[in-house]
Amino acid sequence: MTFSTAAGLADDEKLELLRRLDQFRRWQSLDEKRYCLVCGELISGRQIQVDGGTRGNGPLRLSCPTETCNSIPMDWVLPTNEVLAEVEKLVAEEREARELSPAAATADNSKKVPSHRPRDDFMSRVLKFTSPFKRYS
Repeated sequence: MTFSTAAGLADDEKLELLRRLDQFRRWQSLDEKRYCLVCGELISGRQIQVDGGTRGNGPLRLSCPTETCNSIPMDWVLPTNEVLAEVEKLVAEEREARELSPAAATADNSKKVPSHRPRDDFMSRVLKFTSPFKRYS
């Protein structure tokens, strides 16, 4: 049998799967929200995708519902006031940096070349954001 959100899991079945498969945080209801550290979206238990199964699809797994995000429960944190404030701070910093920095620089051959690497900016923001949540052994 293959499970997916489209397969129409009953609410109690999905909640039981969330509780069993998310070993990092406890789920009390499907309406609870988590903040995805990978895509930056708030997601609810109802939105989380359950994929896999016993026939050809491997073990059951949870994944972020955001289209291009492939995060798993380890990448989701509780959206506390501290987390939401940090997210808002990062968004404001990004907005300010975008307004201050030129979008592109002109190279010798008159082609416009990006003046910075957006992926590096994104990764540095993610690393900066997640550093308070790291567990030290």
